[in-house]
Order: sequence, then C-alpha cells, then structure tokens
Amino acid sequence: MTAVTTPVRFGLLRTIRLGVRRIGFELRQYFRAGDQVFFTFLFPTVMYLIFATIFTGDVGQGADAVSMATYYLPGLVAGGIFLSGVQGLSIEIAVEKSDGTLKRLGSTPISPATYFIGKIGEVFVTAILQIALLLTVAVVLYQVELPSDAAAWGRFAWVFVLGLLACALLGVALSSVPRSGKTASAVVIPVVLLLQFISGVYIAFSSLPEWLQNVAGVFPLKWIAQGMRAAILPDSFAAAEPGGDWDLGLVAIVLAIWLVAGVILSRVTFRWIRRNG
Repeated sequence: MTAVTTPVRFGLLRTIRLGVRRIGFELRQYFRAGDQVFFTFLFPTVMYLIFATIFTGDVGQGADAVSMATYYLPGLVAGGIFLSGVQGLSIEIAVEKSDGTLKRLGSTPISPATYFIGKIGEVFVTAILQIALLLTVAVVLYQVELPSDAAAWGRFAWVFVLGLLACALLGVALSSVPRSGKTASAVVIPVVLLLQFISGVYIAFSSLPEWLQNVAGVFPLKWIAQGMRAAILPDSFAAAEPGGDWDLGLVAIVLAIWLVAGVILSRVTFRWIRRNG
C-alpha cells in the first residue's frame, strides 16, 4: 500500500511546490506589462478617483448617511475583483496561446496544474495589492471610514475569496473565445465593461430597470458587488437591494455555483498545447 501511495503524494507535492514557485515568475511578467498594469491593476483606483471627486455629498438618512466616496467604494472593489480574474487572466492566456508560450510549456515537464497554480496565485496577489491600494486611497484622500468590526471584515474576506476564484476560472474559460492574442482585448474588454455598468459598479444597482437587474443577476459580478456593499455600507442600505436584504446566503450560493461552472468550463475549453499539436 505504501509503495502505491508514495509516488502520488510526491507528485502532488512537487506540483504544488513548482506552482508556488511559478507565482513569482507570473508576477514579474505581470508588472512588466505597462498596459496590463494600468487597465487591470490601476483602473479601479483611477475610476474611483474620478467618481469620488466628481460626485460629492452624502447618501442615506441620519446617522447612517455616508459620503459618495464611501458609497462607490464597494462597487469599485467588486469591479477590481472582476477585472483581475476575468479580464486579466482571459487576455493573458489568450496571448500566451497565440504567441506560442503554451506550446513551449507543453514540451516541458510542467503540468497544467502547476501552470494554473501560478496564474491563480498571481491573480490573488495582484488583487490583494489592488484592493489595498484602493482602500488606502479611500481612507487617505476621502476620509472613508472602513468597517471596524470583525464580522464585516469576515464577510469581506469570504466574498473576496469566493468571488475571485469564480472570476479567475471564468477568465480561463473566456480565454478560449478570442481567435488570437491580437483580438483578445477587443473581445474581452467590452464584455467586462458592459457587466460593470449593469452590476452596480458605476451606477447604483437600484436605479437600473428591473429587467436589467434580472439580466445582471445571472452573472457573478452583481453578487460580488452586493456582498461588498454588505461588508462596507451600513445595514440600513440593505433596504435598497432588490429583495430588501443583503441576502448573503444567496450571494454565497450563486458565487459557489459560478465557481463550479468555472471549474467545468475551464476544464472543457482549455487546451494544453503539446509540441506534437
């Protein structure tokens, strides 16, 4: 029994170890691409600066009133998660497929699992740094008061992790749609922008027509934004949600469904290109 199980364990540990080492390589590649850094990493912060500067005043009633800078923060956090996972990975992988990187990797001992540990690790590190920058700008420049209780930060953490995993896997699946690396941005960015506008990132979700809210409710970004509003905004703002409540249980269920769907779609659509074609 020992002779059978030991190689499997070694293979798994070796795969994880190589994947973790690859995260550093992926991060170096990421930050060397100036256009990607701007349009994925810095974009939520730039948009936040624009919205928080243009739109001033308070939202809400009495003691629960918050500044517009606070009101826009959850949506931009959700938008950053979506950009890092869906837009970032889909374009990266499409380009690597087109320029021959995947084919070269296919001729080496590296496994697809190692490759994706590196990619998803890169997404998590960059997303954490991205959100940290966004929160820092909110606090320092606009005096936004972040949640002070552990429950709110716990809510923030599980929405972040579950949402980012789902978005990363969907990004892998979406990378199979562009026909070449040159067309990847043209295919992916319009989809990402459209979903941001209908999911409560740039426009208050409650102000959208009901049919558009229903369309947005099919996709994960709407639920990530709702979870982030639940973590950052006062509880009284839950009344503005479609169901009059944060519905965190439903947020978790929908994101878990999209996570499973992402696993299936990425497994079906991704092709590890070998030298023999």
